[in-house]
Amino acid sequence: MHDLIAFIGGNTALVIANPVAFATFAALFGGGGFVVGRYFLTERIANLESRIARRDEEITDLKAKQKTAEPEASTATVPLFEMTEVLPPAPLNFNRLLVQRRDDVHAG
Repeated sequence: MHDLIAFIGGNTALVIANPVAFATFAALFGGGGFVVGRYFLTERIANLESRIARRDEEITDLKAKQKTAEPEASTATVPLFEMTEVLPPAPLNFNRLLVQRRDDVHAG
């Protein structure tokens, strides 16, 4: 963008001498760029619109299910015997390892 401004600034005399031609070319190239971009992005825009419509349908379906769901089903708890606890391994005691190594060296 800076290069475009520098180009126009460098050719200010030409732009001032023919402002109608400059405005005409700017409108043609700007409009042409918009049309080409719109043409190439039409499929993507349609894809995004269909995804939005599908999400809206999913949201309305979930809201309808939420209204018809029984309150007991939403507050059901998991029995304790089915739950497991995952703990990290116990930390290493480096002092004990060093003592064991010393004992092994003296014993052998």
